[in-house]
Amino acid sequence: MAQSILSVRPGDPLPLGARLHGEGVDFSIFSRNAEAMTLCVYASPRDSRCSFEYRLDPRLNKTGDIWHVHVAGLGAGALYLWRAEGPYLPRKGHRFNPNKALLDPYAKALSGDFVWDLPAARGFDPDSTDRDLSFSAEDDAGLVPKCIVVSDDFDWGGDRPLNYPLRHCVIYETHVRSLSLHPSSGVAHPGTFRGVAEMIPYLKDMGVTSLELLPVQEFDEFENPRSDPGSGKRLSNFWGYSTIAFMAPKGSYSSCGSLGQQVIEFKQMVRELHAAGIEVILDIVFNHSAEGNELGPTLNFRGLDNRIYYILDEDPRFYKNYSGCGNTLNCNHPVMRSLIMDCLHYWVIDMHVDGFRFDLGSILGRDHTGRLLENPPVIERIAEDPVLRHTKIIAEAWDAGGAYQVGWFPGGRWAEWNDRFRDDVKRFWKGDPGAVRNFATRITGSSDLYLRDGRKPFHSINFVTAHDGFTMNDLVSYERKHNEANAEDNADGQDANLSSNYGFEGPSRNAELEAVRSRQVKNFLSTLLLSIGTPMLLGGDEFRRSQGGNNNAYCQNNEISWYDWGRTRTYAEVRRFTREVLAFRMRHPAFRRPEFFTGKDSDFNAIPDISWFDENGGPPDWGRIERRIAARIDGSRADILTDRDDNDFYLIFNAATESAVFKIGQAPMARRWHRAIDTSLPSPEDIVDAGEEPMVAPQDEYAVAPRSMVVLISRAD
Repeated sequence: MAQSILSVRPGDPLPLGARLHGEGVDFSIFSRNAEAMTLCVYASPRDSRCSFEYRLDPRLNKTGDIWHVHVAGLGAGALYLWRAEGPYLPRKGHRFNPNKALLDPYAKALSGDFVWDLPAARGFDPDSTDRDLSFSAEDDAGLVPKCIVVSDDFDWGGDRPLNYPLRHCVIYETHVRSLSLHPSSGVAHPGTFRGVAEMIPYLKDMGVTSLELLPVQEFDEFENPRSDPGSGKRLSNFWGYSTIAFMAPKGSYSSCGSLGQQVIEFKQMVRELHAAGIEVILDIVFNHSAEGNELGPTLNFRGLDNRIYYILDEDPRFYKNYSGCGNTLNCNHPVMRSLIMDCLHYWVIDMHVDGFRFDLGSILGRDHTGRLLENPPVIERIAEDPVLRHTKIIAEAWDAGGAYQVGWFPGGRWAEWNDRFRDDVKRFWKGDPGAVRNFATRITGSSDLYLRDGRKPFHSINFVTAHDGFTMNDLVSYERKHNEANAEDNADGQDANLSSNYGFEGPSRNAELEAVRSRQVKNFLSTLLLSIGTPMLLGGDEFRRSQGGNNNAYCQNNEISWYDWGRTRTYAEVRRFTREVLAFRMRHPAFRRPEFFTGKDSDFNAIPDISWFDENGGPPDWGRIERRIAARIDGSRADILTDRDDNDFYLIFNAATESAVFKIGQAPMARRWHRAIDTSLPSPEDIVDAGEEPMVAPQDEYAVAPRSMVVLISRAD
């Protein structure tokens, strides 16, 4: 690109980023403390020398703290970076370095097939008061990807975000690569956004409503310096919880190129998922950036205005680390707050996503000193923002700095990952003593957590497994984690997994043992999908996907993380069971209640909305009951918003290693009990097709096998 064909004028301060405007591009970037800014335009992604460079004049190209310029003659696909000049005084929190080529925080795409080669000399020099080793005299533009000017033009064909009410959702958490990268997936474009779209028939057949994707925003997958001690292969940053550009879909997730094509392919994926009735929820990481601690690289925020973007320590050479990743973004500073809101607006308005899961969401509630705020501005803004009014907002309501806010995350309408559900359900089915009371509370919506502040059962995102931890297969196959391949001496990942191997560690060919494991998987799945609240299913659990006991596979871009679709045949009965229980949930509004149970007769039919029983048919002694519990759910006006009635249900949970005969009361309204689900029975008797449920005989009792769950449904003969 020849400099002679380009010309400049002052341009406009807003919107921030790079925007096609007229016959050129408006560039705009924030820096309060920079003394000079230079825009660098490049001819190709790996160039180290600019084809065009313009040093902005603060008299013409600066409005307040915004630096801006219009470059005529540029268009979509143009490549650019910034340089910022200013004080390099770590003791005062400033880390400007004109030799560092900086990414635009508002970039909508990066040259994403780039294999990063960040400078090795980037560590802090403790003997110096005002310089560190990262203050390199070498120009590093050839070592980092370039920002790409993107056109927002796209034919959406009338598509809009689906925005299903949470109570009607079943979330399927997965990773773009994991879903289709294994050769057994059979897709034409494995490990890409297009590959996700190719999996739509499977997702639709399963009946999930919402696809939650681990981070898709640009990150450096090559940042992990470790190698697998067994194979010697280089490990990666596979999960992507180290964001570099919050508005840029990952280039290597595109099948057709990464010079802007990734934006189009992401939009195509969303459009196709929506056409199939499936929402898109993004896992988003506003709590920290990829720049790490004081030893880390300078990529964007650190070099643009370190004091503004980060929560600094009392000694501002260092960073507060509530994320566990070296730094913490200063989310409640007005500038960072605006970036967060602009980012969310972009993904909703321009990219049509339906919701967000906020990683380590409690960090969003910290002020510039790290103190948790009672009414955090950014959390309240997200909850009350008119553009996001119907967008799902889901908090991981804790952080690595000790904050734990499950049940009291501020901001009103936020949903939360409910790890109390996860742990209490695990404890019950594992057979731990004293677990029944909490189990009963979790499966009925966790009113102890959400009732007190006016939230509803669906604000509880119920899950048993997630990307972080054992898969459901490994939960019933391993007593302990096996993370040796992560090259951290098995010290990473949780030690307390509340798991059991039922007598043998790892895979087994023992048919009896495998039957116990599959039954426990069915118990977990049916408990999850029939509990009040919003269920989240970890991708692959429906066919007993295994990670070989690795409970922290963040660095494993290989068969450990990829879905082996051959297991859908090996464990076909588990997959069928999952699909049918999910369909059962969607047929019956009694399991999608918008309000909490009261235990009272709320519709004047002389039957409480829920009643609890011990195995003898009497009221349970909550202080003494162990491993067994039953509940009768009244289906009258199960959906009070539509005044819709449902069947009545009798649910029996037996986590003991012995069978038990449960006394059951008569079905109401001259109906009879029929068996819908019994996890102890072989497929297809474990869950029966709608309308084909066999009548229970006798009607006043049911023999429940060890470690099994039963669902009876009342209907006329």
